[in-house]
Amino acid sequence: MPRFMRGIVYLLAVFIPIHDISPTIQIHGLESPTFLRSYKPDGALMNHTPIALTIAGSDSGGGAGIQADLKAFSALGAYGCSVITALTAQNTQGVQGIFDTTPEFVRMQMDSVFSDLTVNAVKIGMLSQEPMIRAVAEGLDAHSVELLVVDPVMVATSGDKLLQDNAINTLKECLIPKATVITPNLPEAAVLLDTKVPESIEEMAAMVEPLLALGSRAVLIKGGHLGSEESVDLFHDGEKLHRLTSPRYPTENTHGTGCTLSSAITALLAQGVELTEAVKQAKDYIAQAIAHADELDIGSGHGPVHHFHALWKNKP
Repeated sequence: MPRFMRGIVYLLAVFIPIHDISPTIQIHGLESPTFLRSYKPDGALMNHTPIALTIAGSDSGGGAGIQADLKAFSALGAYGCSVITALTAQNTQGVQGIFDTTPEFVRMQMDSVFSDLTVNAVKIGMLSQEPMIRAVAEGLDAHSVELLVVDPVMVATSGDKLLQDNAINTLKECLIPKATVITPNLPEAAVLLDTKVPESIEEMAAMVEPLLALGSRAVLIKGGHLGSEESVDLFHDGEKLHRLTSPRYPTENTHGTGCTLSSAITALLAQGVELTEAVKQAKDYIAQAIAHADELDIGSGHGPVHHFHALWKNKP
């Protein structure tokens, strides 16, 4: 390529926004970039695969945690990598045991990933202990993470407790203020605010401003526990409140819904999708994953949602 042409290409790379030059594909009816583009100083084009990192616990049953996160990343077009904070002995019926990794090893995993991979967005899930939360917070600062989704995992779908009481304040002080968006369900929102679990949309809406006051840029409160005819979530982008609704599907297979939703948001953010649009698209994705959950036959308890509902062909 002639030198003057390389100069033109380089200027275009600097001044044209990424989302204006990224091709798009349709996945699950969602439009998302297939890759991000950047340019070397000599004008050569480089394609960058969107990379999403999950920092969370492992679910041996495969329905939630790291396993659900990586499935959602893949289903929505992002390359997934992981930092494992805990191992759980878990299946569709409950959690039988938890084995925490050490804060030092969690930080080592973070440093290993960030030193080699260009991570575009990070999702945080299960962090059961105070020292673990501090180690992750320090790692996020060290690697200048800008897009962060915090899913304050405290209780599993089965009712098993996943976060120690003394770690709640540390979560609020060290991690939530760094978040682009937090995604608590109603019981988690109640714990964060030290109040009762809301029983109506009005009580749920009253939690939005206090949750924003904890320091995150935006808040998504998941209203699945209300039991209304529709599944209603409330999303505040920092300026405006959005009411997001989807049909409520009659299924017991909802294991990992919270992990999947927050990971879907992360995957879309990693591809350059604007936050409000990413939340709306992720809401649509999890609704369909729940709608198709009964196509899977997994375990004898609360089975997982169908992360790959649009990719797997139904077997007769």
